[in-house]
Amino acid sequence: MGEEARARSNDIQSVCDKLTSMSSQDSNSHVYQPAEEQTVASQIRDIAEVPAIEVITTAAVHLMSAAAVKLGLADDVNAAELKDLDEARKLITALAGLVTAAAPEIGSQHAGPLRDGLRSLQLAFREESSIQDAPGKGPGEKFTGAVN
Repeated sequence: MGEEARARSNDIQSVCDKLTSMSSQDSNSHVYQPAEEQTVASQIRDIAEVPAIEVITTAAVHLMSAAAVKLGLADDVNAAELKDLDEARKLITALAGLVTAAAPEIGSQHAGPLRDGLRSLQLAFREESSIQDAPGKGPGEKFTGAVN
């Protein structure tokens, strides 16, 4: 992995860490458990207690992490084998749509780090791709505008 790609991977990881640390210990206690361990009613009650901002940022972090893996940025010996740019494009586009739509609802404290992570992924995709997309045609750029 090149030095610039490693730096992007570290940037993405620090954004994920920052977003994860924004949530409180209590809000992370609402983890899905199989139906045999919980009744449907208690599952509904548990998810009702989770703030929307937590659900949104968690979904974004999952998309971000999955996109980083598909870009070959995983901190793993076989990271290059996991690279799949077609899948990464889909994940980055979904992340861009979520971040763009959610930003007014979640505020700049939460949207800022998500935008930073998204931009890092978009730039990493551009770097990894052998066929360059036209400006504004890269993954998620229809939501974010051209990234350079």
